[in-house]
Amino acid sequence: MAGRLIYLMGPSGAGKDSLLLAARESLQARGCRVARRVITRSAEAVGEDALAVTEAEFAQLRRNGAFALDWQANGLHYGISRQIDEWLEAGEDVLVNGSRGYLGEARDRYPQLQAVLLSVTLPVLRERLLARGRESLEEIEAQLARNQNFQSTAEQDETLLLDNSGPLEETVQRLLQLIDRARACA
Repeated sequence: MAGRLIYLMGPSGAGKDSLLLAARESLQARGCRVARRVITRSAEAVGEDALAVTEAEFAQLRRNGAFALDWQANGLHYGISRQIDEWLEAGEDVLVNGSRGYLGEARDRYPQLQAVLLSVTLPVLRERLLARGRESLEEIEAQLARNQNFQSTAEQDETLLLDNSGPLEETVQRLLQLIDRARACA
């Protein structure tokens, strides 16, 4: 494939959806498409611009081979359309909002993928998770522990680290710089 798959991942609350929304136009201007995910959650749920489907619809899409990538996390099913393969073959870069737990399988399918881990400091992440009020204190602490473990292993492979503890505009600029730098090295 001529294009690159950029696999953005990070803990819930790190700001992936906000980053993708803020960076979308700049990414498109660089010839990088942002793939829309299919998720088994309510269409009224606040967050990313995703296609909401029922579990039965998701299962049917999966059986029909509609997904290039799909996984389950946090009680939901996530899928990335096979359309990304067409974009990659056409030489376009594609950014997907992936899962840390699915990174190995994604790398098996796309060996040249560029993993980007969006992180925030633990105090900032704790504050964001508490502010949104979706998880219990126990769930938040478990999430923080998983995040710390994953971040230490990510630093040992070819994953690019992107800190989102500060202003979103700065994170957008650093994402664009990381993508440009990775392209120059490819």
